[in-house]
Amino acid sequence: MAARAKTREAPKRPQKRRALRAKLTRAQIEDMFARFQALDPDPRTELDYRDPFTLLVAVVLSAQATDVSVNRATSALFETADTAEKMAALGEAEVSEHIKTIGLFRNKAKNVIALSQKLLAEHGGKVPENRKDLEALPGVGRKTANVVLNVAFGQPTIAIDTHIFRVSNRTGLAPGKTPLEVEETLERVIPDQYKLHAHHWLILHGRYVCKARKPECWRCHVRDLCTFKQKVEAPG
Repeated sequence: MAARAKTREAPKRPQKRRALRAKLTRAQIEDMFARFQALDPDPRTELDYRDPFTLLVAVVLSAQATDVSVNRATSALFETADTAEKMAALGEAEVSEHIKTIGLFRNKAKNVIALSQKLLAEHGGKVPENRKDLEALPGVGRKTANVVLNVAFGQPTIAIDTHIFRVSNRTGLAPGKTPLEVEETLERVIPDQYKLHAHHWLILHGRYVCKARKPECWRCHVRDLCTFKQKVEAPG
């Protein structure tokens, strides 16, 4: 009896991920960011920092913590150690003591010392100005790298935190199931002239107006553009 010839299935081609689209038109998105710019032409991070290194440390510490709590802790820390060399010399135990009021402080102290040592060993103590080298540092992910590139080096990157993720989905600006999806959509739909400050406009809008539990729609300057259906009216 002749043996049956084995048939091999052709390898499946990886499906291309369909690019997500904003629910807003280009004109509406242009209008939205023009309004943000008119309200706050030069938005700034609310983290206290002195230079790229102290910014990097502050952003690493800010994971799952408020900017206010980080600023409280780094006020004394940066007086003692504001360079990679001084931070590495300070040691993990001393850094932990300075930041013990911040959540996950032990792991964060470990990362701060490790990244300081790596900066000294591989970058002369300086913070690199590219994503690849930043993300190779202990405790530094895509979001942290984007913040540093944007704030310290003026690159038009967009760091997706919980505020930007919420605002982007709620308003219809950049729907997405993951932070990366939202980031890629924002990169595609935000006009170039607004990209440098888009990160801060969206964070501040989410932090103070488009809040998680109860958005203050009654004082939102982009309410008429927003696709959110359950808009909240002014109390009383």
